[in-house]
Amino acid sequence: MTTTASSLSLRQQTQARTASPWATLAVLMAGTFMIVLDFFIVNVALPSMQADLSASTSAIEWVVAGYGLTFATCLITAGRLGDLIGRRKAFSIGLGLFTLTSLACGAAPDPSILIAARLVQGLAAALISPNVLAIIGVAYQGPERVRALTVYGMVMGFAAAGAQLIGGALVQADLAGMGWRSVFLINLPVGLAGILLAPMCLPESRAPSTRIDLLGTVLVTLGLSAILLPLVEGPKHAFPLWTWLSLAAAPLLVGAFVAHQRRLSRTGGAPLLELQLFRERSFSAGLITQLAFWSGMASFFVVLALYLQQGRGLNALQAGLVFTILAGAYLVTSLRAPKLTLRYGRRLILVGALTQAAGYALMLVGVASSGSETWVFELAPGLAMAGAGMGLCITPLVATVLANVPAQFAGAASGTLSTVQQLGNALGVAITGVLFFGNLSNGFSSAFEITLAEFAILLVLVAGLTRLLPKGSQA
Repeated sequence: MTTTASSLSLRQQTQARTASPWATLAVLMAGTFMIVLDFFIVNVALPSMQADLSASTSAIEWVVAGYGLTFATCLITAGRLGDLIGRRKAFSIGLGLFTLTSLACGAAPDPSILIAARLVQGLAAALISPNVLAIIGVAYQGPERVRALTVYGMVMGFAAAGAQLIGGALVQADLAGMGWRSVFLINLPVGLAGILLAPMCLPESRAPSTRIDLLGTVLVTLGLSAILLPLVEGPKHAFPLWTWLSLAAAPLLVGAFVAHQRRLSRTGGAPLLELQLFRERSFSAGLITQLAFWSGMASFFVVLALYLQQGRGLNALQAGLVFTILAGAYLVTSLRAPKLTLRYGRRLILVGALTQAAGYALMLVGVASSGSETWVFELAPGLAMAGAGMGLCITPLVATVLANVPAQFAGAASGTLSTVQQLGNALGVAITGVLFFGNLSNGFSSAFEITLAEFAILLVLVAGLTRLLPKGSQA
């Protein structure tokens, strides 16, 4: 966008006394790494956590689901809050709360306190996530923004892929007898460092607005909860009546939210979500593609971990080492993503999606034919190709969605983007869970093969959706 009165106002609010661009990015990435890591790292710690706390299966599932639920439902509001009070301030509050709740999780004496701490930790993550992207959108321009978003995508993917290894190593090491608690307490030094450095390294910016839309906040939170809660709880209870009633109410709540936002826009109010953002094709089409892509991300990591540990008998550390094949390939392609994104635009997402789909297909062949002690080597080519495809998709997707968003709407757009990502994760885990656990009677290999086929088909869909994105290298 060209310089407008609004963007000039925003730039005037952005402080110039920050450290180097790399110092700014380092603080932002510390927050990003922690919140993504904590979504995945608990998987390898669940067995010891359950034994130590004498927790029920339902309680342990809520340790995972509770974090994702509050994370997803609070993202749009958190992005808007950053627009109003200042993005650096919102990021710092989120980082402080995340660090405090990490301590509460690590010290939890019983399952109920652990679940409560995880719910608040998800809220803290929601404060961090959209404001990271909003600060990047304000602090960096042109090729520098692409490089910053590349680092963001690389850190996000590496945290997701590396969480299994980090968690497995911590649980296996049993540092100071902490066991599973160390997967939460590891956040303390990183969080404290980020809190201290944020005032010196991050610029402050906000959108020209004076209040937050409380009714919109309630409607969007209820609407997203009505979608996510039955998806989280439904499979465990064979989808009872209340889950269907909740899903039926979701469109009504979301529709009421949209109508309320339109009314505020017409009357000169301050809507929680700027609906005019969806007039930009790169934003609306990018969100659809983002939803489809992330619907196969978290679910893939979950079923791969289950296959490796329960299907193949690996311990947490050994399973984590297998994940390094994927993480290494992801790292390599992520480093190349800046120049490739500028040169090829949406075509890079197409290539990445097809590469990832081919990786899943190779893994399917490896699982179907693996019966020897060298089965890991038969999976390795597919894992490497899938990781490489992820590295070629994540950064261009983020850049495309945010490419033409006006700076004054950076927080709202980033919150929407992050919400769609978490919705994709929730939908994917729910659907893949039905397929995976519904076929376990035929063995772990059979169940994993079916989900790999699902992931490959989903990535082909993502490749097709790239035709809706802007041509060239606008991102």
